[in-house]
Amino acid sequence: MSDVLIDRSDAVLTITLNRLEKKNSITVAMYTAMADALNSAATDDATRVVVLQGHETIFSAGNDIGDFMNPPAVTSDPPAAFRFLHAISTFPKPLLASVCGPAVGIGTTMLFHCDLVYAGDNAAFSMPFVNLGLCPEAASSYLAPKLMGYGRAAEALLLGEPFLAEAALEMGFISRIVPPSEAAALAQRQARKLAVKPLSSLIETKRLMKKGQVAIVAERMAEEGASFGRLLREPAAQQAFGAFMQKHSAPKS
Repeated sequence: MSDVLIDRSDAVLTITLNRLEKKNSITVAMYTAMADALNSAATDDATRVVVLQGHETIFSAGNDIGDFMNPPAVTSDPPAAFRFLHAISTFPKPLLASVCGPAVGIGTTMLFHCDLVYAGDNAAFSMPFVNLGLCPEAASSYLAPKLMGYGRAAEALLLGEPFLAEAALEMGFISRIVPPSEAAALAQRQARKLAVKPLSSLIETKRLMKKGQVAIVAERMAEEGASFGRLLREPAAQQAFGAFMQKHSAPKS
């Protein structure tokens, strides 16, 4: 079965992270699938709303560390992760997410680009880039302070400290908290409410709300990407990833 499931019901396209045995960690192939789905949905008149979701127990553990340590021999230009980030940050139609359990790294930062996020009360968000010898991505170095305030963004990005659903709701990062078993259904109900509204009005309203930050987000993503790539090759990141791989490849006693 595919690691990313794409399903369209009426005018709602649902993208499901489906790699539960690896905690929905995202590979190059998964980034490609999600980018392709978003780019197609952006121009498909039959698709009015997109919903991103994981599992009741976990949204995503972030980037697949194996891809960092052993990247595929053939890569796209631009890389698949950047294609996905561009697609999600510029998606013109309503974009919703259902998030339960841990949302780590890109699992959190992609949510800055969603219009509505419905979280299970077990949701835990974290951006531990510094702990891995890296820096923020997905324009989170701009969007996190803008949304959360500098102090809370510093705790999340400099200390790498997680924040739970209640804190995320209080700061406006998510729209509502429900039991994990209800999050996906809530996101689908809200998506269907949006799907029957005039699409041109939805697109224009979203464009106006985001006006003024589109160019900043694109510029910040490019700057973060350059820094991320440089830091990824430095000893701190290599040691962190090496320790992770060694820990997870060790035989279970």
